[in-house]
Amino acid sequence: MWMAVAGLYRARWTETTLGEWSRNLLANRPDLNERALLRTRQLMNESILDAVVTGHESLIAGLELPDPDDRHVLAAAIRSGAAAIVTYNLKDFPNEVLSDYGVEALHPDDFLLHQVGLAPGAVAAAVKHHRASLKNPPRSVEEYLDTLECQQLPKAAARLRDFAALI
Repeated sequence: MWMAVAGLYRARWTETTLGEWSRNLLANRPDLNERALLRTRQLMNESILDAVVTGHESLIAGLELPDPDDRHVLAAAIRSGAAAIVTYNLKDFPNEVLSDYGVEALHPDDFLLHQVGLAPGAVAAAVKHHRASLKNPPRSVEEYLDTLECQQLPKAAARLRDFAALI
């Protein structure tokens, strides 16, 4: 989010995607509450202008993906002119299907690594803002980078270690 706020990329999502994200997070993190996640969704929508994609629904029926429930994501990407879908779920977004629409699927680790390559100083600043926003508990640079590794982002974490003094 901090990189999107900084204008490093154009974040796009739908209300359906936000709903799925919230439900999955609540299922995996019973310590969180629905009201807090609704507030997070509201802040996300307010922080990134034009992030919410609409008008994509008519495209859904004509799309083919391994999991039909993911077609709304591709439809939103097409409608918004997105170049990539950033997801851990690469198997359900095969590039041979997405390429017909000028879209590619990227693992979050590859996406972040690419962003560091494009604008290392700006990414380091965004990461610093994100780390500073973590209050409960606060994280040292090393703890933050270790957390990225635990979140299946080892390449990005390794590259960001080169910028530890800026983070």
